[in-house]
Amino acid sequence: MEFNEKLQELRKAKGMTQEELAEALYVSRTAVSKWESGRGYPSLDSLREISNYFSVTIDDLLSGNELISIAEKENKSNLRKTYGMLFGIVDLFYFLLIVLPLYPKTIGGYIYSVNLLGFTEVSQWILWSYWILFAVMMIVGVVRILLEEKKIEKYNRTLSYISVVISILAVILLALSREAYAAALAFLLLVIKGMLLLRCTSK
Repeated sequence: MEFNEKLQELRKAKGMTQEELAEALYVSRTAVSKWESGRGYPSLDSLREISNYFSVTIDDLLSGNELISIAEKENKSNLRKTYGMLFGIVDLFYFLLIVLPLYPKTIGGYIYSVNLLGFTEVSQWILWSYWILFAVMMIVGVVRILLEEKKIEKYNRTLSYISVVISILAVILLALSREAYAAALAFLLLVIKGMLLLRCTSK
């Protein structure tokens, strides 16, 4: 007997509806419907809840191969979430391009290093371009982290590519403006994101 058939049998033996079982397991009715129709398996945490609720072992519910498959899938999902969170955190590191003294400023014939707040050596449109690029990058990072926390994967790939494109634009703009230190940091962040993106898409 397959897992979905076993779950249906256990539920009906208790005279419960799918909605009542969903409430007992703290999941949605859609999830229970999906499990019972054979279109998916519960997570390991949900399996433990089902096992405890019906006083059966996990081995009674699933075969060894099914259990291994679920564990592997959950492990891959957790790794993708970790890489996604790190990707968002790297985007937030663009704050460093605002607060660190990476930009030159000439005062009395001497060149000092200042942060973006005190930087005035370029035209206003270039300066505003810096601010817009860095601000958008940090917003993308915050959104990415929130989506990962809420387990919403629909827009993650799109956000990743938007982030990479903005990073490339930032590196090009900083390099063309000859902001060597800022360009180096932006390039380093771009490389880190590229590595995370490759790792995430390979899982």
